[in-house]
Amino acid sequence: MLSTFIDALMGAEADAVCGAPYGVASPDRTNSRNGYRHRDFDTRTGTIDVAIPKLRSGSYFPDWLLERRRRAERALTSVVATCYLLGVSTRRMEKLVEQLGITRLSKSQVSVMAAELDEQVEAFRTRPLDAGPYTFVAMDALVLKVREGGRVVGVHALVATGVNADGHREILGIDVTSAEDGAGWLGFLRGLVARGLSGVGLVTSDAHAGLVAAIGATLPGAAWQRCRTHYAANLMAVTPKASWPWVRTLLHSVYDQPDAAAVHDQFNRVLDALGDKLPKVADHLEAARPDVLAFTTFPKQLWRQIWSNNPQERLNREIRRRTDVVGIFPDRNSLIRLVGAVLAEQHDEWIEGRRYLGLDLLAKARNDIVSEEVTHTDLKALSA
Repeated sequence: MLSTFIDALMGAEADAVCGAPYGVASPDRTNSRNGYRHRDFDTRTGTIDVAIPKLRSGSYFPDWLLERRRRAERALTSVVATCYLLGVSTRRMEKLVEQLGITRLSKSQVSVMAAELDEQVEAFRTRPLDAGPYTFVAMDALVLKVREGGRVVGVHALVATGVNADGHREILGIDVTSAEDGAGWLGFLRGLVARGLSGVGLVTSDAHAGLVAAIGATLPGAAWQRCRTHYAANLMAVTPKASWPWVRTLLHSVYDQPDAAAVHDQFNRVLDALGDKLPKVADHLEAARPDVLAFTTFPKQLWRQIWSNNPQERLNREIRRRTDVVGIFPDRNSLIRLVGAVLAEQHDEWIEGRRYLGLDLLAKARNDIVSEEVTHTDLKALSA
């Protein structure tokens, strides 16, 4: 079906160039066919033999077919080829190539594709962040495998997303570090700030090591929202297994309240209910109060978008869908090439799609942040 459709399109285009249909005598004819030249077209449905019409004078070539390919597809192809050139297991490579439906890759193809992709991904990763203020930001890290120094090691891909002043989500940055520690997050956030990240009111993430300190050092005035989904798992870790159902129900009841005051009141009632039976769980919950309830300072209509990292997790699943095909990356550059290309595609879809948050809600959230900052300033002046 794909071959038939491609042949029909090329035939119609060649007829338009010739000025008349194939085999038809016409005074409008300006050129005529002169056989075909064959090219292999690699697709995920297999390698197709494309018969390109030749003309008696001049030439015809379907640029729309044989040159335009999606960035992530090209990235995946180049990563696979790089693995092959660096001596990754032949059996594993055959499986990868078979999944892609590609029967042949030349070194020149790999070189050109990789160079073009690296340039595009680098431009995307280093672009100015000039669509701010980015009121809401989410961050997460994925552990991926890379071959370094003759051994396979786990590296951390740090990914940040944000909501710009127009209400659309953006991919803010991607970086790879050896460890998910304070130094890695600090360098990553400093890079985002240097590129223009500003106006951040809330950062949502898991309790990554060093991330909270890095937020305080680079984003003054930004609050931290501990992902409610990840925190529920952390709380279950200190809860006896027999008590999981009712403790989880109590925790979820906190988020089902109609306004911020009711959320804090219910939180206090949950602490009272846990204090006698499970004091260790109550202490854990009390210590997490400011981080778990940071969302309550913003309009209720925004709570579902900011109180967890679930939107970021969906992005992570899309990244892993592509990276799982590769398994072990031959180097960090190939990792950045593939993940960066996937993120660039997702970024384009978000910017061209509908708004993630309404402009009126964003304006109200910004006003709440400014009012809170003014209140803190007044309190400091009074205390002085």
